[in-house]
Amino acid sequence: MTQTPTPATPVHWKVVIDAADPHAQANFWAAALRYVVEDHSALIGKLLGAGAVPAKLVTESHGRHAWRDLAAVRHPDDPYDEESGTGRGRRLLFQRVPEEKTVKNRLHLDLHPGEGRREEELARLEELGARVLRQVDEPSGSWLVMADPELNEFCLH
Repeated sequence: MTQTPTPATPVHWKVVIDAADPHAQANFWAAALRYVVEDHSALIGKLLGAGAVPAKLVTESHGRHAWRDLAAVRHPDDPYDEESGTGRGRRLLFQRVPEEKTVKNRLHLDLHPGEGRREEELARLEELGARVLRQVDEPSGSWLVMADPELNEFCLH
């Protein structure tokens, strides 16, 4: 008798984006995607209280403890770990790096607001601090190449 192999468990992943100011980037992308900024304050408080992390690794954001050099956003409907605040689904993690962005992204996000909503979404994203870099018109469609406040490119379809 042959045994049916157990299906492999999918690999959990997140997109990690280098940032000069991870909290500002998290705020922008949470608003742009209508996601929520992750709340890691319970875990941070527990670690601070136990002396497991130094206070210099922590800052305040949204009126609560946050990691100084990391901030993440997650889809509001996806599961998350209540003890750590870490999302277990669609999420973006912003990590502080010392160097500035110098070249074109090798990876970018495509935003699809829905049929007939691009102009409305463009106005909303510009209010949040994004800017248009160029418009692309091709036989397959048209879209806007935009930049977030730290000049990371993304497309608005």
